[in-house]
Amino acid sequence: MITDKFGRPLQDLRISVIDRCNFRCTYCMPKEIFGRDFAFMPKDQLLSFEEIERLAVIFVELGVKKIRLTGGEPLLRRDLPVLINKLTNIAGLEDIGLTTNGSLLGVMAEKLKNAGLKRVNVSLDALDEATFKSINDSGVGPDRILKGIEKAKKVGLEVKVNMVVKKGMNDNEIVPMARYFKERGVTLRYIEFMDVGQTNGWDFSKVITKKEIFQELSNVFNLEPVDPAYIGEVAKRYRYVGTDSEVGFITSVSESFCSTCTRARIAADGKMYTCLFSGSGFDFRELLRSEKTNDDIKSFIVNIWNNRNDRYSDERTEESAKNKKKIEMSYIGG
Repeated sequence: MITDKFGRPLQDLRISVIDRCNFRCTYCMPKEIFGRDFAFMPKDQLLSFEEIERLAVIFVELGVKKIRLTGGEPLLRRDLPVLINKLTNIAGLEDIGLTTNGSLLGVMAEKLKNAGLKRVNVSLDALDEATFKSINDSGVGPDRILKGIEKAKKVGLEVKVNMVVKKGMNDNEIVPMARYFKERGVTLRYIEFMDVGQTNGWDFSKVITKKEIFQELSNVFNLEPVDPAYIGEVAKRYRYVGTDSEVGFITSVSESFCSTCTRARIAADGKMYTCLFSGSGFDFRELLRSEKTNDDIKSFIVNIWNNRNDRYSDERTEESAKNKKKIEMSYIGG
């Protein structure tokens, strides 16, 4: 196990497999920026499955226990189950998950499960059709996502749903979403609107905090806290009293969790980032395509992590949120 400047171990790795997405969510990939002429990465700039596998092996040897595949929309990456199968065979890796917008989950769920995937997090910000379509700006309604969730459950995947909450966008969906997924035994997690990247128009006045969401839910449901399942767990968890159903909160803005952050991120082009709010990364694609050995790459990772001192959410101010250069969510994978 290796630790950073604040004693935080490296335990979790997020790997973006593609920078493309078939949605244009207004808080992530707004169409006015990521339009038809936007230049995404050509295939040769993406890490190959063999390169991703090689990196994953090295990270697991350094203490990583969990890997999550992200994008863009990872299910757009051709033959993704092949990569999942490679990763599930890595000795010492305890868990592999995937974050998706759910649009292709219905047709992919069984292949993902058969390849060894254990769980999926599905992004869904509203049940109301007009609201959801206005958010994803792609003409896709919630029914398609809900059917994908049901298919994933049917084949045996563990499913959680992520809902980004933004004032004036979907705050009227807080209780309906809770009621719907409570009845189906699916954990729903509310994510505070974050200032990731430069293009989503973030300011604090648009943030609905965990405290506000919790109060609204408490007017309808009886909730009790649940202890964290492991060190570094990001979500603050609650259970509906008398049930096994849970709800969680990702509180990067109002209740920072920098002190327990154990995550590294690999972007689709092989750059490593030590914080979701980073402005620059470390190029591993060049190392992987050079004559460097695994031990050389391992030493590079150790040096990066040992010198890590990121605590952006602890230090966030209105000024830093607006002026600090940050990588886009669609590039770094959330």
